[in-house]
Amino acid sequence: MAVDMNKVTLTKASPQVSLSKAAASGGVMRVNLNWTARPTGSGGGGFLKKLMGASSAIDLDLACLYELADGSKGVVQALGNSFTSDPGPTPVVRLDGDDRSGTSTDGENLFVDLSQLARLKRVLVFAFIYEGVPNWSAADAVVTLHPQEGPPVEVRLDEHAANASMCAVAMLENVGGELVVRREVRYVGRGHKELDEIYGWGLEWTAGRK
Repeated sequence: MAVDMNKVTLTKASPQVSLSKAAASGGVMRVNLNWTARPTGSGGGGFLKKLMGASSAIDLDLACLYELADGSKGVVQALGNSFTSDPGPTPVVRLDGDDRSGTSTDGENLFVDLSQLARLKRVLVFAFIYEGVPNWSAADAVVTLHPQEGPPVEVRLDEHAANASMCAVAMLENVGGELVVRREVRYVGRGHKELDEIYGWGLEWTAGRK
């Protein structure tokens, strides 16, 4: 786990961090996915979602599997319009929207209401390529957790797998009232069902569209 004044970076060698009591119970934590193109020969770069030209643009989505303390389980993602973990004005987990244009510099964001941590058992944050050829190495993707207290926690998708459309990024677990964040960065080639089987969620899956 690499630590500096501004952030905590989870690595393969040090994959886990427990948030402080204040961070684990303080308001809403934002989980951000962003990705960039590699610099070109002209030195350009920036927050671009069109990788290696318009013909190979991809739609990279942020999502999660969740399990609540009462045993209810599900998925939060733009696919199938499943934007919240539970109905009502204050869901435990929600997704802010779906950036399909490839122009937003803010990426996509999940919000986890840590004031309701007692209701939460675990959340598996994952990313998947909805459209386009899988090209994780060019995407240079990063997921950053922003608790209201304490430094951000960063997980870089710095390992890559050819032809995998999905990547399990991080597991968030309520362990005795503390929120433990563990780096996963595990690539999956056969989609949601395989991800479910690996992590034991036990959901029924059908084809969906946005």
